[in-house]
Amino acid sequence: MVGRGGLTGIVNIMKRTGAEDLGDFYPIRPDCLADTPKPRFKPRAGKTLSERRWNAAFSEDGHLDIEKVLRRIQRGGVHPAIKGSVWEFVLGCFDPNSTYEERDQLRQCRREQYIRWKAECQHMVPVIGSGKLITTPIITDDGQTVIDSSINSTFSDKRSIQWMRALHQIGLDVVRTDRALAFYDSEKNQAKLWDILAIYAWVDNDISYVQGMNDICSPMVILLENEADAFWCFERAMRRLRENFRCSASSMGVQTQLSTLSQVIKTVDPKLHQHLEALDGGEYLFAFRMLMVLFRREFTFADSLYLWELMWAMEYNPNIFSLYERPIAESDKSAESVLNNKLLKQCGKFERNKVKTGCTDQRSALAVFLVASVLEAKNKRILKEAKGLDDVVQILSDITGNIDARKVCKDALKIHKKYLSKAKK
Repeated sequence: MVGRGGLTGIVNIMKRTGAEDLGDFYPIRPDCLADTPKPRFKPRAGKTLSERRWNAAFSEDGHLDIEKVLRRIQRGGVHPAIKGSVWEFVLGCFDPNSTYEERDQLRQCRREQYIRWKAECQHMVPVIGSGKLITTPIITDDGQTVIDSSINSTFSDKRSIQWMRALHQIGLDVVRTDRALAFYDSEKNQAKLWDILAIYAWVDNDISYVQGMNDICSPMVILLENEADAFWCFERAMRRLRENFRCSASSMGVQTQLSTLSQVIKTVDPKLHQHLEALDGGEYLFAFRMLMVLFRREFTFADSLYLWELMWAMEYNPNIFSLYERPIAESDKSAESVLNNKLLKQCGKFERNKVKTGCTDQRSALAVFLVASVLEAKNKRILKEAKGLDDVVQILSDITGNIDARKVCKDALKIHKKYLSKAKK
C-alpha cells in the first residue's frame, strides 16, 4: 500500500501526476477518515518552498543560500516532498556553508555512530533492530529480568536498569502514536520509531525517555527513510526541547516555560491574567501539553508539521550547527554570539528580534508566544465564559483543527514585540 514505506514512492507519484493532495503524502487509515479533520495547510505556488526553488538555492558545490530559504519557509512553509531534507538544515543537522562532499562525509560518520549505539543496545536487548517492539516490562527495579523477557542477563548498573525500565513505556506510547496514519499500520514502522526512541534514551541518559517524545519523533520517522538520519533529526530537535522533558520528583522542566508564559500574559494582557489567576490558573498548567509536544494535539498532522517548520525558520540562528556539534550538556546554552549584519540576515524573524533587542533569555522560546497568541485569540470567550479551569481547557480544546498556523505565528511575533517593549518600561 502506498504510504506505508516512507515518502519515496509517493514523491515519484506526485512528480508523475502533479497531485498536491496532502492525503497522498500522509495517508489516513480508512476507518479514521470520518474523525480526522482536514488540514488547513496547502502548498501555494509562489509562497511555499518548492522542490525546484530548494534545488536552486544550492551553489554548484553545495553551499545553501539559507537566507533565501528561510524567507520562503516563513512565507508558506515547505512542500511535503522535501520536508525531511529541509528540516535537516533548519534544525541544525547541517551547516548551510558546507559542501555536498562535506555533508556526505558527516552523514556517513553519523550513520556509523548510530550503528555503534544501536549495537550497544542490541547487545543488552536483542529485540532492538528486529522489526519488533516491547510493550511489557522486561526488568525489575533491582535489575532482575522478568520471566519470558527478551534479555538473558542480570544488570546491576543504574544506567542500564533505568534504560531498560523505560523500554516498555516507549513501546506503549509508540503503538498509540499517530494511529490515524496508515504509515503506522506497519509493525516495522512502529519498530523504527521504537528503536530511535530507545537508542535516544540510552544516549541521553540524563533525560532518558519521557512521554511526549514519541510525538516529536514520529514526523522524522515518516519524513526520513533512513533510520539513522531520522534519529539525528530528532536528536537535533531535542536539543531545543530536552529541558522541557527534564523530570524531578516535584517538577517538570516545561514549568519554566509556563512561568514565562504567565509573565508574558501578565505583561501584555493584565486583565486576562487576573481572570486566570482568579480561576486558580495562574500557573498556566492548562498549556502544559501545547508546550510539551508543540501543538501536536491542537493541529492536524500536516498542519503541525507546517507550524513546526514556521517556528524553526523563525527561530533559526546561523550558529546552531556549530553549537549542536558540541556534547549535549554543552549545547543547552544560547546560540547567540557576535553576529555581523550578514549573519543577522541569516536569522529567522523571531531570532533576529531577540538579537537586536539583546534578549538572551532561553526560556522565551517562540512556542511560549504561540500559546500566548492562542490565549489572546480566545481572550473574549475566556473572560466571558470561563468560570473554572475546566472551562478554559474546553475553550482551548475547541481550537483543534480550527486554527491557522501562519496566523498564530504572525500574532506570536506581534506579542513578542509588545512584550519586549512593555518589559523594558
